Amino acid sequence: MRRGGSLETIELARKAIEAASDKQAIDVVMLDMREVCNFADYFVICSGDTKRQMEAICDEIHGVLEKEGITLRRREGATGSGWILMDFGDVIIHVFAPRDREYYQLERLWSKATPLVRIQ
Repeated sequence: MRRGGSLETIELARKAIEAASDKQAIDVVMLDMREVCNFADYFVICSGDTKRQMEAICDEIHGVLEKEGITLRRREGATGSGWILMDFGDVIIHVFAPRDREYYQLERLWSKATPLVRIQ
C-alpha cells in the first residue's frame, strides 16, 4: 500500500532502518505485519542506549522520511518513558530503551509476524 508521499511501504520501512542505523541504533528489526494485523504493514523496532540516542534516532527517521514527503501521523511516548512510537501509517516505528524493550517484548508478542531484517 501507499499512504502519503511517494515511497512504497517497504521502501519507507527500509529508509527508516537506514536512518536508525546511521544513529547507531541497537538490534534493529523489521517485521512484516501484513498477515497478522490490519493496522500496519511493517513494524521497525530498535533500541538506543541513552535518552539522547533515542531522540537522535527518532529525529533522524522523521527527518529522512519527511524529505521523502512522508508525514508523521502521530508520535507517542517520550525518551523518559523508555518507548517512543512513531506512526507513519503503514509503517510503525518503535524506539526503545533496552530495559523497556526487554520488558515489553514486542517481537515475542508479534511472533507470528515474519522477520525481514535484523541488524545487531
